[in-house]
Amino acid sequence: MNQQQYPILQGIQSPSDLKRLPESQLPALCAELRHYIIEQTATNPGHLGSSLGTIELTVAIHYVFDTPDDKLVWDVGHQAYAHKILTGRKDDFVNNRKLNGISGFPRMSESVYDAFGVGHSSTSISAVLGMATAADLSGNISRHHIAVIGDGSMTGGEAFEGLNHTGNTNANVLVILNDNGMAIDKNVGALHNYLTAITTSDSYNRIKNKIWNIFTRNNNSAKRGRNLIQSAQKAIKGGILKNSNMFAALGFRYFGPVDGHDVLFMVKVLKGLKNIQGAKLLHCVTVKGKGLKQAEEEQTLYHAPGMFDASTGKILQPPITPDIVEKYQKVFGTTLVELAGQNEKIVGVTPAMASGCSMDIMMKYYPKRVFDVGIAEQHAVTFSAGMATDGYIPFCNIYSTFLQRAYDQIIHDVALQKLHVIFCIDRAGLVGEDGATHHGNFDMAYLRCIPNMIVAAPSNELELRNMMFTAVHTSMPFAIRYPRGKGAGYGWKNEPFSLVPVGKGKCIKQGEKIAVLGIGHITNDIIKAGEILSGQGIEIGIYNMLFVKPLDTETIDEVCARYQIVVTVENGCKTGGFGSAVAEYMCRKNYARHLHIMGIPDEFIEQGTINQLQELCHIDVDSIVSTVKTLYRE
Repeated sequence: MNQQQYPILQGIQSPSDLKRLPESQLPALCAELRHYIIEQTATNPGHLGSSLGTIELTVAIHYVFDTPDDKLVWDVGHQAYAHKILTGRKDDFVNNRKLNGISGFPRMSESVYDAFGVGHSSTSISAVLGMATAADLSGNISRHHIAVIGDGSMTGGEAFEGLNHTGNTNANVLVILNDNGMAIDKNVGALHNYLTAITTSDSYNRIKNKIWNIFTRNNNSAKRGRNLIQSAQKAIKGGILKNSNMFAALGFRYFGPVDGHDVLFMVKVLKGLKNIQGAKLLHCVTVKGKGLKQAEEEQTLYHAPGMFDASTGKILQPPITPDIVEKYQKVFGTTLVELAGQNEKIVGVTPAMASGCSMDIMMKYYPKRVFDVGIAEQHAVTFSAGMATDGYIPFCNIYSTFLQRAYDQIIHDVALQKLHVIFCIDRAGLVGEDGATHHGNFDMAYLRCIPNMIVAAPSNELELRNMMFTAVHTSMPFAIRYPRGKGAGYGWKNEPFSLVPVGKGKCIKQGEKIAVLGIGHITNDIIKAGEILSGQGIEIGIYNMLFVKPLDTETIDEVCARYQIVVTVENGCKTGGFGSAVAEYMCRKNYARHLHIMGIPDEFIEQGTINQLQELCHIDVDSIVSTVKTLYRE
């Protein structure tokens, strides 16, 4: 780190160094932090906008509270880059989200300052309440517990459950609501409207200013402090609560809204709140992408913009080639618009991922038939089920890792009632640099054990298109899984729709001795491995199985009659996944065949590029080739 460029930041290795700074230097430190995050993420992409918006808040928290003894939990963790830099990981930040580098999210095993591991939203309040309750049981009544949660995460059901419980306790908990009006896409729903009304109300802000004028006067004695707090409480009860406040109604002492970018004022506020016991909520208004003009103006795009020019903010696009391959997400979005044009009963449902999954394409054409329900996966599934009861056909698009959060709703509200909900499971399999909290490794295993479910996995763009068409023309719960990023390069645009036989795979190529069965996009790697092996004199049978459930048992019967060895390959967990399904069937039929299952091992996989992680999990092309060669020689 350049000492001249970062004269204050270069001397901070931990919050104890931060605390030695005079308050007057904190604004300059914030400026250095902002510049450092922009500089690093420009060449090593990550979650930019959220972290730029919480810099002053982060500095104030670590300046006032005694972390790690006081517990600080970030909700999701997109907003925690400044936290990582201030807590001993400044020099390691160059390896953020890289293989063997630090995680892009707070992680308990990485630092004592990461009080709780996060990656999914809306968990922070429940976690800090658990910590506060444990501290109370241990007699540690002086420890503070801080949850920093965005207004997008506050829409998640677990956040409300945590608020409801916390407000009914005496726990020493401070919830800091980081209100920037955004999650990844723009926030939606009644809570967003409520927070907007608070921050823009003239009468509310007059009352708020009166309170903070009382609260932030010089406080030189404990008695004076108690009097100020009592005056503030009286003003709150006489003004704000008269008009009702949702958080106060839940048992919280509510403070704010305050400017989350005024670091000196934030320090004063937090020092004052340290003297108040019980459940407190501080409402901070911030700007996502603060300090980078483009990130402020295009907040969704700059949530995680990829590589960009640090000096201008301009996103650096990869070179465009004539044979550019479309992403599965674009295929989904475009196909959904076509299907919606054919059938007015088709609707789209997404939990705050409209742009990520490309459902925003349908929003442009049929805005009244697309529903962004906020970060609320459980609600998204049951909401879809409710629409299905009245003859509508919901395409409920949820990332694989987030669909886990709605497992009970999939079973009880959809599958048990045989409702026609189509789950489009985006980001299935290894997803890359977001790491263990975001890999979609488990969906095949956790869905195939549910009765009444159809579970499919296309290997290319055309198959995805036709599976979506097929799903519309069934009457059962139908799940289609596909990975993040580019397809296989198959032509699909303007192709007529074709029904895919449910539960039926297809033979790509016949061979000798060894048959390799693939499911999903990874089948393309099997085909590449087959070409390499063919050049070395080994001809393998290659089968694209297409469905995990119902399993194509007729093809398995044919394979076991023809080949001595069966290999399955999947971009999902080996335990309970596609290979397990094949093994179960072969055992039931007493097939005396050698079966080798290739998939993601029974462990949590770290971050890295997808190619690196496939190699690590031994499911890349080279691993398929070497495995087949070894089995062929046996």
